[in-house]
Amino acid sequence: MRGGGPIKNRLIVILLAAALVLSPGCTSMLNRERTSVESHNQFSDTGSDASVLRAENYQGLVNAVLYLVSQGAEEGIIRLYNYTGDVDTDLNGACLEVAKEDPLGAYAVDYIKSNYTRIVSYYEATVEISYRRTTEQIKSVVSVTGSSAIKDELSRALSVFSPQVVLRINYFTEDESYITGLINQTYYNTPESAFSLPQVTISLYPDSGTQRIVEIDLSYPGGDAESLLAKQAKLLAAADKLIAQVNDIPPTKQSQALFSLLRKETRYTLSDEAILNTTYAALLGGKADSEGMALALQLLYARSGIDSVIVRGTLDGELHFWNIVKTLDGMRHADATRTDGFSLTDSAMNKAGYSWDTSAYPACQEQTAISENIT
Repeated sequence: MRGGGPIKNRLIVILLAAALVLSPGCTSMLNRERTSVESHNQFSDTGSDASVLRAENYQGLVNAVLYLVSQGAEEGIIRLYNYTGDVDTDLNGACLEVAKEDPLGAYAVDYIKSNYTRIVSYYEATVEISYRRTTEQIKSVVSVTGSSAIKDELSRALSVFSPQVVLRINYFTEDESYITGLINQTYYNTPESAFSLPQVTISLYPDSGTQRIVEIDLSYPGGDAESLLAKQAKLLAAADKLIAQVNDIPPTKQSQALFSLLRKETRYTLSDEAILNTTYAALLGGKADSEGMALALQLLYARSGIDSVIVRGTLDGELHFWNIVKTLDGMRHADATRTDGFSLTDSAMNKAGYSWDTSAYPACQEQTAISENIT
């Protein structure tokens, strides 16, 4: 039931393959270990009515309710065969467990009502589910494991200015600040969309556990998605126009050529105006602060296939941004705010007053020149 709407007469359930029942959306949904289901006959009561689910124990009962939630079903029937437990206690417990402890249930379900009757050799339970999410929202939840997979999904969202990302994260023991940190990292790795850090609201479902659904709402300053995508198209066109000027230069020298070209086209300013800290300000506005310069250089390198990363650190104690880029001499610092800022080692940067978290970025040490092509 959604928003007080009428209850459907009967849920029509397609025959389930075992692979679906064993998927993360079903038997592995809760944190504790689940009893696996080996055939659809243990889940769908095909002997009488394919629209009716079946269970023989508490675990099967939980799995059946979970399946209904995963499909966005508002009503379902579950027949309990050879059931030796307390049906009343177990049915209420299964509905409560799904609604409060399972990530998808905690995220999507408002409440679950149930009742049952005894029919000769089995019990027939009716489950009614009221949702606070649409079926489309439920089915759009993406399962991920690990920070790299999370950042991949965040990158897809930021690239098109999507207002929301909903992830089911396995083995998650972090908190909202961890997700915020990943969003910030992804923002600087998506320079084509870096018009301003989006405002972020993060919600976790349930409140605890090693499997959680993370709902991330993103609000982008500067306009709606359509206008931001149009702005992005202009930015990419400007970047490609600059890159075209170095296409005839050997790949091993392109990183320095792009560095010099950016310095020629964009004026560095110490102004603290927010509008100067973006890729757009640097490449289309003609002036930028260190953040805008670093983002612009990152975009030029990314579209040229050159490995690089943005560094957030300090210069003489003040917040400052620059890049680390792969060169013929190895990984090197590149600060486009200064004339002599290309191909600097860690030692040179330290002597110049720079400071950064060395554990978070590639080392830039003196070493023998590498021989492979730098692309």
